[in-house]
Amino acid sequence: MRDYIELTKPRITWLILMSTGIGYFFGLRGAANWWEFLKAMNLVSLLHTIVGTGLIASGTAALNQWYEREADCKMRRTAQRPLPSGKMSAPRALAFGAALSVAGFVELWLGVNLLSGLIGAFTLASYLFLYTPMKQRTWWSTTVGAIPGAMPPMIGYAAAAGALTRESWVLFAILFLWQFPHFYSIAWMYREDYARAGIRMLPVVEPDCRSTARQIVLYGTALIPVSLVPSLLGMSGRIYLIGALLLGLWFLYSGVRVAVERTMIRARAVLITSVLYLPLIYGLMLIDRPGL
Repeated sequence: MRDYIELTKPRITWLILMSTGIGYFFGLRGAANWWEFLKAMNLVSLLHTIVGTGLIASGTAALNQWYEREADCKMRRTAQRPLPSGKMSAPRALAFGAALSVAGFVELWLGVNLLSGLIGAFTLASYLFLYTPMKQRTWWSTTVGAIPGAMPPMIGYAAAAGALTRESWVLFAILFLWQFPHFYSIAWMYREDYARAGIRMLPVVEPDCRSTARQIVLYGTALIPVSLVPSLLGMSGRIYLIGALLLGLWFLYSGVRVAVERTMIRARAVLITSVLYLPLIYGLMLIDRPGL
């Protein structure tokens, strides 16, 4: 059972579900206070949304490990995963991942609505059939992979509202831009591992990491104005506006430091900052929604 759980990448799944929950929260409309919000919230629908998204995310992770099992054998950080270590057979992992993915789509479709199920299916398909094969060919795979990576709040929003509006796209944009400093810092830290596996991350293609540092600063800079848009659309208030600005500057500062020094320590600092940034900005969104 431990091997099956490891296939689902639970540490990543909880971030996905957190983003899905934020999308669901903002997809509920017409709540002027917390009491009205709680009345508007359908706990059964929310449960179906979280379970369905969790199943699709877990299935995608398992299928991804099945696809990349040979590359994982060559990387120190992944060599002990169930498939490369020989703890589980490839057909069993494939069946497990496929079953979870189908179950997740059905859960979203029948338990919530078809739109959320289709977004979940698009997320899985684009991740497995576009992003994953591209990793062996070009560093632009990171850009493609950021699209399915930013879909969880869209699933949550569609589940609550039954439609996609500009608010849902703002949540998508924040998560989309956040991913670049996050994943480039990981690629920087493990570039030797990626090189052994033939995965063409940007720090592998350009080992001096100058381009990687520029990308981190570029997307960190772009994230600041985009993260302020929820206040302009009335999704959050002044507390969020100030907090998001300060968090964005902090995130950008970590990127500037890695661009100046270009060391492993600074790359790790960007990673740590990114992991803290996301729940903090989501928390500000939650506590500063106007009327609640």
